[in-house]
Amino acid sequence: MFSRLSSVAFYVLFLFSALAVAVPVTMTNTVTMTAPGTTVTAPSGQCSVGDLQCCNSVVMANSESGSLLLGLLGIVLQDLNVLLGVNCSPISVIGVGGTGCTAAPVCCQNNTFNGLIAIGCSPIIINL
Repeated sequence: MFSRLSSVAFYVLFLFSALAVAVPVTMTNTVTMTAPGTTVTAPSGQCSVGDLQCCNSVVMANSESGSLLLGLLGIVLQDLNVLLGVNCSPISVIGVGGTGCTAAPVCCQNNTFNGLIAIGCSPIIINL
């Protein structure tokens, strides 16, 4: 009787071990960044800090849509009082006078998310 009980205990232990290995583990990668301070409009077609970008939209980091986007990407900002550029592409200096930007031309300091989001943006004025 004891041998049968130990066999059942062994199989139950083996079953739980196999289930523990089979359960996927979800990993979360959180990026903590310090955004630049206040945003100031840059002079015509110039960026003193950062890159010249054309973004489909610009939102405040503390807005509902900004917070949602930062949360989905796992980005934690120290200062939520900054502008975020959404779906941005670079504007070349040559392109400033020619092709231009029909959406939101901005100067952004942190463009490490492949154009999906740019942090610390300042609106600029492009003279066409």
